[in-house]
Amino acid sequence: MAQAKRKKRFFNVEIPILNKETQLMAFEPEALEGKHIKYDLTRLLRGKSMLLTLVVKKEGEKLTSIPKEMLLLPYYLRRMIRKGTNYVEDSFSAEAKDSQMRIKPFLITRRKVSRAVRKALREKTREEITDYIKDKTTEEIFDEILRNHLQKTLNLKLKKIYPLSLCEIRTLKVEKRKE
Repeated sequence: MAQAKRKKRFFNVEIPILNKETQLMAFEPEALEGKHIKYDLTRLLRGKSMLLTLVVKKEGEKLTSIPKEMLLLPYYLRRMIRKGTNYVEDSFSAEAKDSQMRIKPFLITRRKVSRAVRKALREKTREEITDYIKDKTTEEIFDEILRNHLQKTLNLKLKKIYPLSLCEIRTLKVEKRKE
């Protein structure tokens, strides 16, 4: 007996964090559950090369997506580093209100600085970010990094140790969500 051919169709998927909508192809909407979307934010952020990874979730009849990872692309960071400067990077895990997150800040100083200054910057960054995100939800944190709000407040606090030419969150990743 011949089997009926199925045809793939496009389904609208909302991206609430960006107030945008995209289309994904599948046989039925249930097949898209748990799929990953990679969204390039370079044009949206005016040249700051960032890649956003989202996970598709079905809520009733609608397909929405929740952010999973935000990554600043390496070529953007290489372009920012100049001769005669130092960079400071770190990687740590921190608790948000509804998830466990891996955060990797990236700082560039204006001139060459001693190891003690770099260590002080790294420790102050870790302390400030941990305090900042502990009472915020995952979506709020992603939104504030997109709007550059977290980076600006962090830069103002770190300026007291040493003025920076760049203060960015290189990677923000949800390790596990609390239910």
